[in-house]
Amino acid sequence: MSDDVRNLVLVLAGLAIGGLLGWLVRGSLWRRRLHRRQRFFGLPKDSECLLVVPRDPGSRGWSLARHDAFALLELAAVIKECGAHAEVLAHDTAWQGFGARTEFCIGGPTANYRLAAHLRSMLPGVEVDTDPSQGPNQGAITVAGETYRLEKGAVEYVLLARLSSGRESGNDRPVFLASGQRGIANQAATRYLARHHARLIRKYGQDPTFCLLLRVVNSQAYGSDVVELVADVTKQATTAPKTPAP
Repeated sequence: MSDDVRNLVLVLAGLAIGGLLGWLVRGSLWRRRLHRRQRFFGLPKDSECLLVVPRDPGSRGWSLARHDAFALLELAAVIKECGAHAEVLAHDTAWQGFGARTEFCIGGPTANYRLAAHLRSMLPGVEVDTDPSQGPNQGAITVAGETYRLEKGAVEYVLLARLSSGRESGNDRPVFLASGQRGIANQAATRYLARHHARLIRKYGQDPTFCLLLRVVNSQAYGSDVVELVADVTKQATTAPKTPAP
C-alpha cells in the first residue's frame, strides 16, 4: 500500500470516527436536555397531564375562548416534545387534588374557579380584584404592597407560577398557573413558559417553585408577542400577609 493510499485511509477513518463521536455527543446532549425538560414540567414519557381552562362566557355549550385555545396550542408543543398526553377539563369539572398529575391551569380567578382555589391555597400573598363592576381596579393584581392595574390593549399583567406540593406528600407533579387580567395575557404567559423554559431551568433548577409577574405591552398592536418580566415575586406571593393585631 502506497503512502498516499495509507494517508487517505487514515483520513477517512478519522472522519468516520469523528462523525460517530459527534453523533454520540449530540445524542447524549439531546437526551440530557429532554430529561431536564421532562423533569421541569413533570412530564416523563407517556405520562398524563391536565389542562384546566375556563368556559367561554359567550357560548352556551362547552367551548374555549379564542386566546385560551391559543394558550393550549402553546402548551401542546411542549407536551408533545416530552412524549406526554393531555386531558382538557373545564374549570368546574376538575374535582380532584393536585400533584398526582402535572396541571396547567389557565385564566383569571373570576373565570376559573380552580385557579382561584390554587391562588388562595398556594399563593396567599397575591390579591386579585374580582369585583365585576367597572372601575380602575377591576382585575388589578396586588402583591408585595404594589398594585398592578389593567390598561386594556396597552398594559396587561399576568402571573406565571410553577408550584409543587412537595415530594414528602407522594404527589410531586407541579402545577403551572397562568393568571392574567385578560385572555391575551394568559396566552402570553404560556408562550413565555414554552419559549423560555430552558432559561427558567438554568435559573431555578429542575424542580423549583417560582412566581413571576409579567407585563404584556401594547397587545392591541403586537398581540401576545411583547412580554416583559416585571419581577420575581415568589417570596412575597407564597407568604401569607400578616394579620394586624387586634
